Amino acid sequence: MPASERTRFAVSRGLFLRLLGAVYGVAFLSLAPQLPGLVGSEGLLPAAAYLERVYEVQGAEAYYRLPTLLWLWPGDGLLLGLCWAGVALSAAAVAGIAPIATFAGLWLCYLSLTVAGQDFLSFQWDVLLLEAGLLAVVYSPPGWRLALGSASEPGAAARWLVWGLAFKLTFLSGITKLLSGDETWWGLTALRYHYETQPIPTWLGWYAHQAPAWIATLSTAVMFAIELAAAFVILLPPRFRQVRLTGFALLCLLQALIALTGNYGFFNLLTVVLYLSLLDDATLRRVLPGLGAHRSKPAPARGDSLGRRAAVGVLAAVLATLSAYTFVREIRRPDPMPEWSASAFGWVAPFRSVNGYGLFRSMTVERPEIVVEGSADGITWTEYPFRWKPGDPNRAPGFVQPHMPRLDWQMWFAALGPRAEAHWLFPLAGHLLDPSPAVLSLLDEDNNPFPDEPPRFVRLVLYDYRFTTLAGGAGDAWWRRELIAYLTEPIARGDLR
Repeated sequence: MPASERTRFAVSRGLFLRLLGAVYGVAFLSLAPQLPGLVGSEGLLPAAAYLERVYEVQGAEAYYRLPTLLWLWPGDGLLLGLCWAGVALSAAAVAGIAPIATFAGLWLCYLSLTVAGQDFLSFQWDVLLLEAGLLAVVYSPPGWRLALGSASEPGAAARWLVWGLAFKLTFLSGITKLLSGDETWWGLTALRYHYETQPIPTWLGWYAHQAPAWIATLSTAVMFAIELAAAFVILLPPRFRQVRLTGFALLCLLQALIALTGNYGFFNLLTVVLYLSLLDDATLRRVLPGLGAHRSKPAPARGDSLGRRAAVGVLAAVLATLSAYTFVREIRRPDPMPEWSASAFGWVAPFRSVNGYGLFRSMTVERPEIVVEGSADGITWTEYPFRWKPGDPNRAPGFVQPHMPRLDWQMWFAALGPRAEAHWLFPLAGHLLDPSPAVLSLLDEDNNPFPDEPPRFVRLVLYDYRFTTLAGGAGDAWWRRELIAYLTEPIARGDLR
């Protein structure tokens, strides 16, 4: 096969864009049923009230600092409308319809919801999806239809932007763990705790936690080898096809192992899609025989004028410079940051689309867990069950990804620092005392302990959770828990007014 064919990325780009569109669809479909309870008018942090408060403080500058279409009409209708528009646009992206306009629309809808979502849409994979979506606009070819097997060859600048994001995410995920100075990462003991203390483990995570300590140590070393060494395969020239394929396999293996032991929403899926962009057309046809085989010659670059190529080149240079800045900032963070750099990055920061990354910089070695209890008389207390976060010690951890249960996830952060999360924890208590169907839908509605009449009191209790062990003889229990403290006194309905 000719060298020029082996290093073409026309089919590769078409596949990447379609799969990225599918990830957007997963993100929007996961978010749609949760939005009313999280940031709707009857939710925990109503978006309309949030935007109103910010406008009172910042005035017209708020429109720039919080770029969201919800400024037009911060009501539940537009909130859900943006979400379902995102679903429709993701279907168009999968079908290859007007990819530039489609990804611009996906990016704008998700940015609008991320701003309105406040704490509940502040995860690293939310901004990763925004950054990937913005790069997809640059990477997409002009035209109304992207045919998988006949797309024109993408420009190298845009292609390297996508690869640069994959490298930045992977390498920073490893190096920031070491730069944090955390003893468990340096001592290779972090995975002795991680399976147990991560936000929403799976039942396979329980079994991984039972493995001998040396396996956890070896696994940590292998993780670092992949994130810090195999990541550089991304930067190799495309002609090193076999090495890149090996690196791709290792990078995807790490994501698969993460997904098997913990629930991280659409993060693992999105990361694998980024890695898929590394494979050239010939490699893809080896892995997926027949993919794009109906077209053997590159199609002409329809509408790809000199002016457009120049514009893409300039935009790519700007994005590459900003991305390099975020990369350096995560590795070497002077305090305070130079005034010129903070000012320059301040122009683009509100759009949340050029980011640094660093997952689990410091390992949590204990697992505090907040349990929400209700009572009709102030004497007998019953626990409110959540669908996915640890609660009943006898309930097995489950698989929920690629769905992202945002309240369950946020409860993990709340347990680590309850005071910092009080601005939505107390509204949660209030919506249980004065039931909001939207908020109740975020919990396990089928097992609501107060289905007919709301409780008179609610309280927040902090427990220490630990996995049971194979040798512990704990029967059917997956967790054992010990009371740490009562975070609140019994809260009555009138106490929150």
